[in-house]
Amino acid sequence: MSDIVYKKIDWVIAGIWLLLVVFGWMNIYASSVSEDGFTFSLKEKYIMDLIWVATAMMLGFLILFIIPSSLYPPVALPFYALMVLALVAVAFVGVEVNGSKSWFALGPFRLQPAEFSKIATALLLAQVMSKYGFSFARFRDALQVALILALPMLAILLEKETGSALVYLGYLLVCYREGMTGWILVIGLLAIVFFIVTLVFSPFVAVLVLLGMTGVAYSFQVRKPLQGLLITALGITLLAFLPRLLQLEALSFLNRFDPAEWLALLAGTAALVLALVFWFHRQKKRRNLMLGVLLGLLMIFSVEMVFTKVLKDHQRARIEVLLGIKEDPMGVGYNVHQSLVAIGSGGLSGKGFLGGTQTRFNFVPEQSTDFIFCTIGEEWGLIGTLAVLGAYLALILRLISSAEKKKDHFARIYGWCVACCLLMHVVINICMTIGLMPVIGIPLPLLSYGGSSLWAFTILLFIYLRLDLDQKKYE
Repeated sequence: MSDIVYKKIDWVIAGIWLLLVVFGWMNIYASSVSEDGFTFSLKEKYIMDLIWVATAMMLGFLILFIIPSSLYPPVALPFYALMVLALVAVAFVGVEVNGSKSWFALGPFRLQPAEFSKIATALLLAQVMSKYGFSFARFRDALQVALILALPMLAILLEKETGSALVYLGYLLVCYREGMTGWILVIGLLAIVFFIVTLVFSPFVAVLVLLGMTGVAYSFQVRKPLQGLLITALGITLLAFLPRLLQLEALSFLNRFDPAEWLALLAGTAALVLALVFWFHRQKKRRNLMLGVLLGLLMIFSVEMVFTKVLKDHQRARIEVLLGIKEDPMGVGYNVHQSLVAIGSGGLSGKGFLGGTQTRFNFVPEQSTDFIFCTIGEEWGLIGTLAVLGAYLALILRLISSAEKKKDHFARIYGWCVACCLLMHVVINICMTIGLMPVIGIPLPLLSYGGSSLWAFTILLFIYLRLDLDQKKYE
């Protein structure tokens, strides 16, 4: 390797990768070593992880110095098709672990196609969106991207791996960067808000929230926004008394429907009429706002069906515990409860390497995989957790900053895909560990135990490092 090539490698990204991998092994060792101490056996997780780390380094070397970057665009589609087929196949012939068929058994090793499908999706998105003339304003292009994201997500849901499927939503940020309307992201966020409000409070409260948000948005589209806000506040206050109004004996004949249904009927009718009026007068923004009300009502009144018919029993239980609807510290809430105890007991500087009692006595299930962050919190304290978060933040920002400088669209889009995939994994895993999200089983990148995850993130990062290196050779 020449000195010029050596200097052009992004050693910041490579260094953070190495730092996280080494630190990950240390915490896997701490969470899995027995009281007898170090034992050289393939049955031990820390020994297996050493093998995964060594092979990951070999993969990184091959990708960075042997495999040409020109190979990736043409193989993106075949690789993607292969991964989708593998995702479908594993749902039927895979090894079942914790109720999920997500792994192919290869002797003593197991591989999870869902991890590698993220690489294939990132490559194909980069290949498709980097084509000359691509635009989300063109229906065919938008549909193509939607299918690229939907196929692996649906296949993963067949495996009952909700967490892995959610990661693909991070690619919507890449789509937004490349011109997708921001309303897609807004609708997604509102769907989450209405889902939570409906479950925690009631559909009636959710409809009031929807109408309040609509009133505020409409107020800023008129000449007198303050007047609009006051009318909105007064209207929502009056509508809040609708349940009591319907209890009056004179209105008993209206009790066939509950207040939420009456409010939705009134709001939906008004929104439909106004949408037609605004369409006739070619007021696009106001028309879309009324259509948004109709979509919001549809979301709110589909929550019960999704919650009772689509979600599994354990998923409903986890959401109920998360939202405080039920308490079950010794049941579905056990993992999160023990995780919080472990993190909280670490204090500012932690109990020291191998000093964590929650870690050493296995109080937290899956502590070397999905809940490895609580091992870090207990043994390394607040300082350690902030250092890990800082490393992830530095890595993601470095990827985005580097990608934005790329003249080659394929490299730029792929770099964004890597950054967003990392971001989703980190956010979901840590929020799950500290009780801000349901437990959905997703690893912490480069830290959690698991060969498939380590290999996949190594390949993701080192493909970008090779793309970056080849760009710099000609600068």
